[in-house]
Amino acid sequence: MPTISVDKYALFEALGQKYTTEEFDELCFEFGIELDEDTEHDKDRPTEEAPQLKIEIPANRYDMLCFEGIALMLNIFAGKATIPNYRVVAPANGEIQQITVSEETTRIRPYISAAVLRNINFTQERYDSFIALQDKLHQNLCRQRTLVSMGTHDLDTVKGPFTYEALKPEDIVFAPLNQTKVMNARELMTFYENDKHLGRYLHIIRDAPVYPVVFDSERNVCSLPPIINGDRSKITLNTRNVFIEVTATDKTKAEIVTNMLIAMFSQYCDEPFTVEPVKIVSPHNEQSRQVPDVTPRKTTAEISYINACCGLDLSADDISKMLAKMCISAKPSADNKDILDIELPITRADVLHQCDIMEDVAIGYGFNNLKKVFPKGSGSTIAAPLPLNKLADIVRHESAMCGWSEVMPLILCSHDENFAWLNRKDDGKTAIRLANPKTAEYQIVRTSLLPGLLKTIRENRKHSLPIKVFEASDVAFKAESEERKAKNERHFAAAFCGKTSGFEVVHGLLDRLMAMLSTGVTEAGALEKKEGYWIEAADDETYFPGRGASIKIRRKIVTEEVVDGKTVKKEALGEAETVGSFGILHPSVLEKFEIPYPVSAVELNLEAFL
Repeated sequence: MPTISVDKYALFEALGQKYTTEEFDELCFEFGIELDEDTEHDKDRPTEEAPQLKIEIPANRYDMLCFEGIALMLNIFAGKATIPNYRVVAPANGEIQQITVSEETTRIRPYISAAVLRNINFTQERYDSFIALQDKLHQNLCRQRTLVSMGTHDLDTVKGPFTYEALKPEDIVFAPLNQTKVMNARELMTFYENDKHLGRYLHIIRDAPVYPVVFDSERNVCSLPPIINGDRSKITLNTRNVFIEVTATDKTKAEIVTNMLIAMFSQYCDEPFTVEPVKIVSPHNEQSRQVPDVTPRKTTAEISYINACCGLDLSADDISKMLAKMCISAKPSADNKDILDIELPITRADVLHQCDIMEDVAIGYGFNNLKKVFPKGSGSTIAAPLPLNKLADIVRHESAMCGWSEVMPLILCSHDENFAWLNRKDDGKTAIRLANPKTAEYQIVRTSLLPGLLKTIRENRKHSLPIKVFEASDVAFKAESEERKAKNERHFAAAFCGKTSGFEVVHGLLDRLMAMLSTGVTEAGALEKKEGYWIEAADDETYFPGRGASIKIRRKIVTEEVVDGKTVKKEALGEAETVGSFGILHPSVLEKFEIPYPVSAVELNLEAFL
């Protein structure tokens, strides 16, 4: 969880009350945050440094990543403040700022959002908090600026309308923030490559053919997202009008980041909690719109669900009061007595489901005040394993009972270990590669359990023989049809290393596992007539020639048909499936893994037995 440091007595002043460390710790606990440290009691703290409160904030509460958010939420929770009424107001001169988006930006960073904070009043503390919130958002929600990055500018130093474009790095020339030297974007990459702060972000766009850039109407560079702003538009304590631009690869997160900035710092405007709109012109991707949208997000929650989960019997009005303490507006629905109409302010982007509403009701009511009872309407709360996990446990148990030792290698391995060392070829369509592996040992997600077993044997080859190890775990493959473009698959593998090959030992383990999985052995000559498993010789270069086999199964398929009004079950044999392989490993495989003894191995796809 992010840890936020705030000035202790400034926060107490904002809360309108002084607390002891114990009292403030209790307030934080009741709200759902945690006081990590009070530096006033730190003997090593410099005497000139103001005491700090270090507070741990849940990672999804983006609205509490700064002093202003913590003070606002705790004041609302304590009943000392009400939910702010955020408003979009037209500029006094009637001219709304505009950003025109170039189609080329779709190649690098396609989305942009913006806002204007007019007549803001900065002090050194407010300015520092403004910069710190941007940094916290960059590290948290923005995922190190890869998803979202924000630029804030003194609007009086630039002139709209603005354009958001994507150009070759040599065509982007400006003086970056706090620098006097003018350079192009390519030179800028070299200039900042050893910078401790900015150097870690250069990779995001460095190798791209075009770089994103925001210009004002006079072609002055405002920012080079997601790296740095231009020096011309930098904000100072004298800045009165702030232009915020947020570029992103994720539109939803861009809007959340924009809303967080304006929600926290619009309170310092001459007209508190107001923001001026910006018109986005982006017809090529149908993203033309006026931003920001500060209209409360509407949703619903069931009163019976909330009461059942919390073990309470609260009325709609009582629940509404609890939610008001958590900065959420609620009222009974006019159409259904069991429904609450909810309005979520822009600060509560973390609320995604009615279970989040229920949690806030519990916090508002007080977790320590909840009755220690089972939720209403529920039956037994005994958990049950997933079928796949239960199947894997059966295989683990039987293998261990047969005298084999379980190992758990890492799921990442090198490309050579997964392919070349097993005499297998990579077709480029199955293995999931890491885009930026830290070492050559962790380049891909394994597609076989064998490399891990063989590395385990290699590291233990000086132990007494035989070595009998197994693993029941996941491998992963590319899968374009899946939402995440990848899928896990549960496999089982075992390896025997001894002075002899141990082929018969591995075969015996396979027979035992098949028996426990209710897959009988199909006799030779009856392969087309019976269900069960059998082995067939296979030309697999992982195994010694003539000593490798495929494991095949055929299962009975039961279907139901209605005949003369009666349900009749019909049985038929399905097609043969290959579910694994086993055999004596090829000497070249053993040589690559530095194993001086013969090894026999077996690998199965357990999901075929569900």
